Amino acid sequence: MHGSGALTRWLLENGLVDELNLLLVPVIVGQGARLFPATGPDMALDLVESRAFPEGITLQVYRPAGRPRYATD
Repeated sequence: MHGSGALTRWLLENGLVDELNLLLVPVIVGQGARLFPATGPDMALDLVESRAFPEGITLQVYRPAGRPRYATD
């Protein structure tokens, strides 16, 4: 899904995402909309592919993996 953070969040919340393709561009901006909300259920993701391009851009492909497990002290 390209270009709609609200639709992406809705699809994730409703379990309708099989795979996430995240294209990361090495630019820092001080403001903007979040892709993932600060509240709501956590989701584990399995990295299934990763590629780096000469310009520093990376592509990561993830699949939802249910609820995350956190380390305990």
